Amino acid sequence: MATSPIVDPTEQRAPAVAPVGLLRLDPILLLGVLGLAVCSIAAISETRFSELAMRQGVFFGLGLVAALVISQIDYSRLRELKWALYGLMLFGILAVLTLGGDTRGSRRALQLGFAELQASEFGKVLLCLVLAAFLVDRARVLRDRQTTARAMLVALVPTAMVLASDLGSGLVYVVIALAALFIAGTSWKHFAALFGLFAVAVALALVVLPKAGVEVLHEYQVERLTSFLHPSDDPSDAGYQQNQSVIAIGSGERTGRGAEATQTTLKFLPEEHTDFVFAVVGERWGFVGAALVLSLYALLVWRALRILTMAKNLFGAIIAGGFVAMILFQVFINVGMNIGIMPITGIPLPLMSYGGSSVLTTLLAVGLLQSIHVQARTARKGLNL
Repeated sequence: MATSPIVDPTEQRAPAVAPVGLLRLDPILLLGVLGLAVCSIAAISETRFSELAMRQGVFFGLGLVAALVISQIDYSRLRELKWALYGLMLFGILAVLTLGGDTRGSRRALQLGFAELQASEFGKVLLCLVLAAFLVDRARVLRDRQTTARAMLVALVPTAMVLASDLGSGLVYVVIALAALFIAGTSWKHFAALFGLFAVAVALALVVLPKAGVEVLHEYQVERLTSFLHPSDDPSDAGYQQNQSVIAIGSGERTGRGAEATQTTLKFLPEEHTDFVFAVVGERWGFVGAALVLSLYALLVWRALRILTMAKNLFGAIIAGGFVAMILFQVFINVGMNIGIMPITGIPLPLMSYGGSSVLTTLLAVGLLQSIHVQARTARKGLNL
């Protein structure tokens, strides 16, 4: 008598759209996102750029709709599109480098009239998907040196393109790649070699090559990377922003200065609605406000890690791990540069800094996390039937 083949139910694909998917969303993750959206709009409305608060609300509205739509799609289907997504990422970055508007000596975005499109931001999500698919396709040789080398090559091509205009996003790309390799189970020896190569590259870019007359980084990028070490050496130039940010946060003390805030409302602190929005929170609402924002990020990371452990397959686990690293790294660097312990790299504070590309990118990541959660719960329910 013929027997039917054994099928692992956890690997069966759910329908492209799950009718009951909305009931299986992670409500706590959604609550954390909504909390940060409220904090972002409130903080921006208290700056000199208060008129942008409504536009930020529109970005959140569009992003949340996109996230809900993506949450109802089986993320596993994206694995088959990895090279198309990779090509789209490279095309977008190249388009910005060739057609983007010149802002402070670098090209970071395409001017669309009503908004700016930063391809390097959307590339963060695309890189997570591409690396996850690449590593899953090589699941049988994940600990092989060639797998690690090829995965890093896949990541370093867009990284090199982005570094020409956006140092911060380039660093995020590298962190995403390392996180993907870690979740996939890459040997610690490979990580040791990668960190050694990274140290050599930093020494060459910042010390050796400049002395030989070869400038790898722009002068303003070098100033940003090194000014935090000695902010008082040039308080009117390279160290000005961080000095003003530290003053703003310190003056907020326990509960903030409220309407008496001056550093972030009287033009003392540049870019207070983007790179230094955390300083606005610190000055106006003090330690209480800053603690609330950081608690919401802790909530996001906790739920993302939980989703990572729930994922029905390695593809979903690597995607979730990449997003966790992306959010954690950006929060750490941005908050660090606001309080003067990290260099200014232009990395936005996710879901807090003003900007459509940054907000939409993070919400697309949240949508994919919700999709992983929905598919995991659907698979578990199928097992219990």
